[in-house]
Amino acid sequence: MTAEARIVLARLRSMREQQTWPNGQRYLWTDAFGVVLLTSLHAELGDTRFLDEAEVVVADVDRVLGRPVGLRIGEAPDRDGQYFHYLAMWIFALWRLGAYRSGYSERAVALARAIHPRFVLPGRGVVWKMREDLSAPYPGFGFGAIDPFHGYVVWRLVGGHALEREIAELRALVDAASPRLHVTQDLGLGMLLWLSHFFPEERWAVTQRERALRVLDEMWIDPPGYFCREPGLGDVKFAFTNYGVALGLHAVGQSAERVARLNAFFDAYRSGTSYDVDAITHVMACTSRLPGLFLRSRS
Repeated sequence: MTAEARIVLARLRSMREQQTWPNGQRYLWTDAFGVVLLTSLHAELGDTRFLDEAEVVVADVDRVLGRPVGLRIGEAPDRDGQYFHYLAMWIFALWRLGAYRSGYSERAVALARAIHPRFVLPGRGVVWKMREDLSAPYPGFGFGAIDPFHGYVVWRLVGGHALEREIAELRALVDAASPRLHVTQDLGLGMLLWLSHFFPEERWAVTQRERALRVLDEMWIDPPGYFCREPGLGDVKFAFTNYGVALGLHAVGQSAERVARLNAFFDAYRSGTSYDVDAITHVMACTSRLPGLFLRSRS
């Protein structure tokens, strides 16, 4: 067992004891990362108990967040509505679990097919947030900048010919958006790097990977060793978004030394906010240490 796996197992044990995760409140983004984490631990260690636990999480997410079409953002009262990028990440998690347990890959395709026409407006964009019943966009929200890229990559991974029309609609949006898309926020940059590594030779992937790495260079604060929220905001930092950047850097094989340093920095850092105890911080910290099945090389 690697040293990183030991750190992840210790953190996961602590989360269980504190009822942070997987036995805490449901939140779709965290649960998606967590299901991939548990599946990755099985792939790393060969212990089927991690798959059993992943299936328990999926069942609980269905029970708590499941809606007639799609899944609610989270269990807390202020986490209503549905986010496209959360659903896309959940679909990716189901697909990864489906490589080891039957039925989940098919569920991933079915969910993608069901939500696609509710969020995707061909030739226009992907709605970032919808009402909980998917009847209309959530008031005050428009199109998501990265959402077409997220949907395009995940739909291709999970669906292939089964989602051919949906993939074509998203590809057209990606090709139209990429030349003018300049992301400057830490988590968005990390997710773009991660998405770019699945189809690394495609023009949009090359463009966005090069841009993301350039912007991240501007955001690296050394010392002590972290990525700030956006260029020019050197004092603004979040652990969980840095862990998202770390995942992207793992995916494209860049800046391993910076990933190690940000992990060390945030192991000791305390913000004094709820993020210090929130499951999203600790689950994504595990992913930063053990990217596992988030990576194309583990396909």
